[in-house]
Amino acid sequence: MKAIISVIMGSTSDLPVMKKATDFLNEMQVPFEVNALSAHRTPEAVENFAKGAKERGIKVIIAAAGMAAHLPGVIAASTTLPVIGVPINSTLDGMDALLAIVQMPPGIPVATVGVNASLNAAILAVEMLSLADCDLAQRLATYKENLKRKIEKANEELKGLEYEYKTN
Repeated sequence: MKAIISVIMGSTSDLPVMKKATDFLNEMQVPFEVNALSAHRTPEAVENFAKGAKERGIKVIIAAAGMAAHLPGVIAASTTLPVIGVPINSTLDGMDALLAIVQMPPGIPVATVGVNASLNAAILAVEMLSLADCDLAQRLATYKENLKRKIEKANEELKGLEYEYKTN
């Protein structure tokens, strides 16, 4: 089994946030790898990773970083693969990371999800891969149908709430 999605984080302290992404990828039966690389502490390793990812069979990269959050952009600068950035809330409510990831110069795009939204990053990556994989597309459709059912169930449960002024 060869990884087709790479989950990269600036530090293993980001792993609790990224767990939602890795859990989802596992649930969707998508082979993935997980690594810690730092744009500032291991810049050569980041560049080597990004330049060699496509050759190794990677199709999408999910890169998480907090604070200065240069990791997704540095990776995107060295590959033609799609990169999805996950800003990590480590300081300033994650706004510093969000802005660092989303404000990329022309020609170096990084798709960016919300602060700590690693699940959305994984879903987006699976949506990209689903364009060429009918089985994966079906698993994703089932997942999304189950999201709908959760909301329908929640609304049924809310009907049971009793308040003097509740009208439904």
